[in-house]
Amino acid sequence: MDSERKAIETVIQTYFDGLYEADADKLNSIFLPSSALAEVRDSQVHVTPRDVWLDAVRKRTSAKSQGHERGDKILTIDVTGPSMAYVKVNCQLPPRYFTDQLSLLKVDGQWKIAQKIFQTTVR
Repeated sequence: MDSERKAIETVIQTYFDGLYEADADKLNSIFLPSSALAEVRDSQVHVTPRDVWLDAVRKRTSAKSQGHERGDKILTIDVTGPSMAYVKVNCQLPPRYFTDQLSLLKVDGQWKIAQKIFQTTVR
């Protein structure tokens, strides 16, 4: 199980790096093509397909280029079986701060993010 946890931590580090650097290619490498992002905004559920989100990432200025500090933190990793895991993280793209819940599946020997749900706080 330790090797699975380390593999998942590697995926999550790529996730953090991709967000911080606004690197859509890094993020694409760890998300399943069928994945989506979901959040509640204005009391409505909003679902964004992965490719729509990646296009938005490509268009934004990175937190890295703006000199923002990193605030990445893994809160929970739960390997629930040989092909399923759950990860809860905090990250930031000031002025937005996120709590993300990531569902991962192991496909063809590699862990990939299958679904992301998140909430945002603006400071």
